[in-house]
Amino acid sequence: MPIDETKAASLIRRYNELMATVSDPTVISDQNRYLKLSKELSKITPQADAAKDYFNAKESIEEALELMKDSDEEIKKLASEQLNESKKDLEQYEAVLIELLADKDPRDERSVIIEIRAGAGGEEAALCAATLYRMYQGYASRKGFALSTVDSSETELGGFKEIVFEIKGDGAFSRFKFESGVHRIQRVPITESGGRIHTSTATVAVLPEADATDVVINPDDLKIDTYRSSGAGGQHINKTSSAIRITHIPTGIVVQCQDERSQFANKDKAMAVLQSRLWAMAKASDKDAEDQNRREQVGTGDRAERIRTYNYHDGRVTDHRIGLTLYKLEDILDGDLDEIINALTVDLATRKEQENNQ
Repeated sequence: MPIDETKAASLIRRYNELMATVSDPTVISDQNRYLKLSKELSKITPQADAAKDYFNAKESIEEALELMKDSDEEIKKLASEQLNESKKDLEQYEAVLIELLADKDPRDERSVIIEIRAGAGGEEAALCAATLYRMYQGYASRKGFALSTVDSSETELGGFKEIVFEIKGDGAFSRFKFESGVHRIQRVPITESGGRIHTSTATVAVLPEADATDVVINPDDLKIDTYRSSGAGGQHINKTSSAIRITHIPTGIVVQCQDERSQFANKDKAMAVLQSRLWAMAKASDKDAEDQNRREQVGTGDRAERIRTYNYHDGRVTDHRIGLTLYKLEDILDGDLDEIINALTVDLATRKEQENNQ
């Protein structure tokens, strides 16, 4: 999709205007005006920088094309190298600019709650869920987000029948929202002696964390039980009844948390999950919101949809929604997800822009 160069150029002009204005002593002395303009400048700076990079790359391409007309073979060779490099830069800056200029989802800045559940494949599916969990641990660490477990059901071999965890940090939902769906792993299982490649799946659900003001919960609608925390194989983590199970009677939603030693901390975490689930239900039942979500999501976003395959034999990862295949399986499973998520983000921004222009 071509960049709206008029809009990009106006961003640079506005950036230059703001830089000059906030340096004016009369503006600096007016604190209210200065703070307002500084806030706008902070917001517009990444967009203006990306626009400058975009135009510089275009100029470099034009310069290289002109130099390639020279009769000197050495100059033509250098110009050809410059052209190839500048084309790569332009593609990169286009992607950044498309993302920055796109309308933002108001939920993007929120923290998230992620639920991973083993799908088809028995014990290998539980190990698949654990692999995805470690991948998200690695990615959260790379992005400076804080991850903590809410609840889990672990198997004897170290897999998870299910695991629920929260990831705290500004912009967490903007990075993890594309992970909802079915993830498929193809590999030779540790439980398989014949060397046959096995396909297992796990489903991932990503919920933006709800604020207390998003959902009002009537305490009378809650049934709260306490029980002893336990680990894999039924081994007790502690001997006190610190684990919490909350049932929302009107909907039948059950949430439990046993990760924290404090009963109060477990209750807070469980309530956060319950609020987010109820908020997601409310959004889904709103026809307008549902239609909007369908337009905005990559694919359908349905948890029944296969979104990505991790193939150990070929060392590849394929995201089926945008047809992207990368041969860096180990890096991705270690949490190097930016290349995939950036591509999905740009694809979403591009489709939004196309819809707005229709």
